[in-house]
Amino acid sequence: MENEHIHTFISLLHHTHKAEWEASPSTIDAINWLNALYEFLFPNNHLNKQSKYLGILKKNQIDLVNLLLSYLDPKDIDIEKTVDAFYDSLESIYQSLRQDASKTYECDPAATSIQEVIVSYPGFYAIAVYRIAHRLTQLHVPILPRILSEHAHGKTGVDIHPNASIDVPFFIDHGTGIVIGATSIIGKNVSIYQGVTLGASQVSKDLSATKRHPTVEDNVIIYARTTILGGNTVIGHNSIIGGSVFLTKSVHPYSNVFNTHQLRIDVKVQ
Repeated sequence: MENEHIHTFISLLHHTHKAEWEASPSTIDAINWLNALYEFLFPNNHLNKQSKYLGILKKNQIDLVNLLLSYLDPKDIDIEKTVDAFYDSLESIYQSLRQDASKTYECDPAATSIQEVIVSYPGFYAIAVYRIAHRLTQLHVPILPRILSEHAHGKTGVDIHPNASIDVPFFIDHGTGIVIGATSIIGKNVSIYQGVTLGASQVSKDLSATKRHPTVEDNVIIYARTTILGGNTVIGHNSIIGGSVFLTKSVHPYSNVFNTHQLRIDVKVQ
């Protein structure tokens, strides 16, 4: 680039960033905080003294305070109160995740232990990050929940918006390609397989304040590559939705929904 063009481009960058810039936390610091919290909840090595747990927890609390102070104005949000509220709910988050891990172990014949689920299953990790990010969203913390959820998305292939409402327990098998939109509501004891989308039937900024994504009631199983769209779409409790189904309307409780496309197999004559 010629010098004149370089200066023009730099000027454009400067003015654009100045006009559009919004304070946000360091992505690296956010992920480091998340990793430390996950390690506290599910340590790879047993900590033989309770005082060690307490020390790790206190440091994690301080790190969250500093993370929020790095981009939020204390006039707009009571950071100390927000952090206290988050850690007050940490036991509840942990107990929910223990139920999620137990359901994963029960539902997956390949799982050899709950510990294996916790340390190696991408679906469980995605759920764990969702539950942490969702609590921050409930406390009106901006930006940070999306950073956490997108980190989990990149790591696991599971895209769960932190605003979604997901009850306990919840099971994700394999996980790759799952999308759960912001206004989705998922009940208790739901299982979702790879490639499932709970999406919006219309995409418009005007609809940002409306319910755009489906409701899945209790005890539902949704198999691989199924797409369910629309804020008014309700999957009734105790239903089974087979693989590769496309739904834009509600399903009654105790329904079995399957794709009727038939596969033909011809055996060649030798």
